[in-house]
Amino acid sequence: MHTLDDLLAIMRKLRDVESGCPWDREQTYASLVPYTLEEAYEVAETIEENRLHQLPDELGDLLFQIVFYSQIASEEKRFTFNTVIGHICDKLIRRHPHVFGSDKIETAEEQSIAWEQHKQKERMQSDSKMDGLLDGVSVALPALTRAAKIQRRAAKVGFDWPDYHGVMDKIYEELDEVKAEMPSNDPQRIEDELGDVLFSCVNLCRHLKVDSERALRQATRKFEKRFSLVEAALDISNGKFSATADEMEAAWQQAKDKMTDDSV
Repeated sequence: MHTLDDLLAIMRKLRDVESGCPWDREQTYASLVPYTLEEAYEVAETIEENRLHQLPDELGDLLFQIVFYSQIASEEKRFTFNTVIGHICDKLIRRHPHVFGSDKIETAEEQSIAWEQHKQKERMQSDSKMDGLLDGVSVALPALTRAAKIQRRAAKVGFDWPDYHGVMDKIYEELDEVKAEMPSNDPQRIEDELGDVLFSCVNLCRHLKVDSERALRQATRKFEKRFSLVEAALDISNGKFSATADEMEAAWQQAKDKMTDDSV
C-alpha cells in the first residue's frame, strides 16, 4: 500500500533534472491549469454518473495536480506540500470556531452565513482594497458557477427576491427584452439581453436549490444520449441526415420515450 510520502517521492523523481521525465520537467504553474480543471471536472462527472468505484482513481489524478504544483514551488523555494497542508488545516480550524472553539452554531444555514463572514474578514485582511461584498470571486470560475456565487453573496445581506415567484417573473421580463431587441439585429445588444436571461435562470436554480452548472451538464448529456438514438434511427450520409424534419422530430420523440422507459 503506497502512502503520501511515496507520491511525493515519485513526483520528485519525475521532476529530477537528470533522470526525470522530459514532459514533467517542462511543466509550469500555468501549463498545469488546463489539466487541473479537466481532472476536477472528471471527479464531478464520476460522482454525477454514480461511478463511485472509479472515484479513487479520479481523486488520485486531482491530488497529483496539487502535488505537482507543490513540487514546482518547492524547487523555487516558495513553499512545500506541507505548507499547503498547514494552510488548509489552519483555515478549517479558523472557520469552524463552533467545532474547535466556543462559538455556538446549530444549523447548516447558520454555518453558511458564518463561513461567508469569516471569508469576507480574511479577504479584507489580505487586501485592504478588497472590502466589497462581491470582491474576490474568481473570474476563472465557470460562468454559471460564478453567477450563482455572486448571487449568494448578495443574498446574504438581503439583496434577493423573497421567493422564486419574483425570479420567474424576472425571467419572463428578460425574455420579452430579448424579443424586443431581435429586430435590431444588433449582436451586442442581443447578447446583453440573453446574458440577463441566463443570469436570471441561475437565480431561479439557486432559489430552487438546484446547482445550475450541474443541471446544464445533465441536460447536455441527456441531449447527447437522445441524439445518438436519433442517429441510430435515421440514415446518415457524410454526417448529414437524409430524413425530413418531420421524420427527425418523430425519431426525437421516440428517443425521449425510450429514455423515459429505460429510466423507470
